[in-house]
Amino acid sequence: MTSTHGSKKIPVTLLTGFLGSGKSTLLSNLLNDERFENTAVVVNEFGATGLDGLLIQHAEEQIVEMTSGCLCCTVRGDIHETLMMLSGKREKEQIPKFDRLVIETTGLADPAPVIHTLMNDPLLDRRYFLGGVVTIIDALNGLETLNVHFESQKQAAVADRIVITKTDLLEGDLSNEKLSNLRELISSLNHLAPIIDLQTPEFNPDELFNTSLYDPETKGMNVRRWLNLEAEDFDHHQTHDAPHSHDHSQIHDISRHGSDIRSFTLSFDYPIDVENFATSIEALTLLHGNNVLRIKGVIKTKDQPNKPLVIHGVQHIFHDPMWLDAWPDSDERTRIVFITKGIERQSLEDYFKAWLEQNSAQQGN
Repeated sequence: MTSTHGSKKIPVTLLTGFLGSGKSTLLSNLLNDERFENTAVVVNEFGATGLDGLLIQHAEEQIVEMTSGCLCCTVRGDIHETLMMLSGKREKEQIPKFDRLVIETTGLADPAPVIHTLMNDPLLDRRYFLGGVVTIIDALNGLETLNVHFESQKQAAVADRIVITKTDLLEGDLSNEKLSNLRELISSLNHLAPIIDLQTPEFNPDELFNTSLYDPETKGMNVRRWLNLEAEDFDHHQTHDAPHSHDHSQIHDISRHGSDIRSFTLSFDYPIDVENFATSIEALTLLHGNNVLRIKGVIKTKDQPNKPLVIHGVQHIFHDPMWLDAWPDSDERTRIVFITKGIERQSLEDYFKAWLEQNSAQQGN
């Protein structure tokens, strides 16, 4: 496939999946694989603070991070400008001549707008083509997520490849039944996409990219209807010179998605006691786990202030923390990104301040 400039068009893979499904972990592993050294990455995050861009292990020139808002509202501007900028720098040899592009969407993203943009923007079409959509679904929370969040259903329905993660964390006698039910639900949404278990020894990353050209005609009727609605919406706003709204307020708050989902960052200037913090998180997830959609952050600890502790949790599941050898940027404060449903920033800020200050006072006595 050749562009109008005579060079080959660059295949784009859209990497999507709900919050905490394991997209960033998979992406980090891919970027550390020498077979993917000529890969450029664009990361979109929900909310104003982009920790994923710091925590993904990558060469500096391999990643462009967008933190301008939820993908469904701002993609037509951001994705166009970002991909055109990458193409321009590539042609001027200001960055390595990547031969593959991966776009990792925020976990709350409706994938239809970005698919429509990549397939219909005439300037992008001269340089790129949508090679495929890879959707990540985690075995622990996948059933509940697909049943509760419509975005996750759309992510599964549009996929060319579906990757199930965290099957190694399933425990108990019902684990096989839970996995079987998840596969059955996925197949009901998309019966053509291969379902790949990330944890099997046979997993080959090449399976994710061995698609040719994204074809909506091979998807279900819902996918074609969503893309047609995107085309109608785009044409309407082009004709009337009006901003894309999707029922959001005229001044778009990038930390909100829908009426009750929030994204915000809590920062602490002082080192934190690990045990106190772990206890406060345990109490929070026990009481409000269903409404804490994601927690991800870097912690400055009293024990090892020069080595940040990376934490990551999804609802009731909290993954083992990981120590980094050094801070990923010049900001060495504790920063924790929350994505919540029905929980406001002030409530969590008051909760953590009270908890940490109380335990610090007790230790001082």
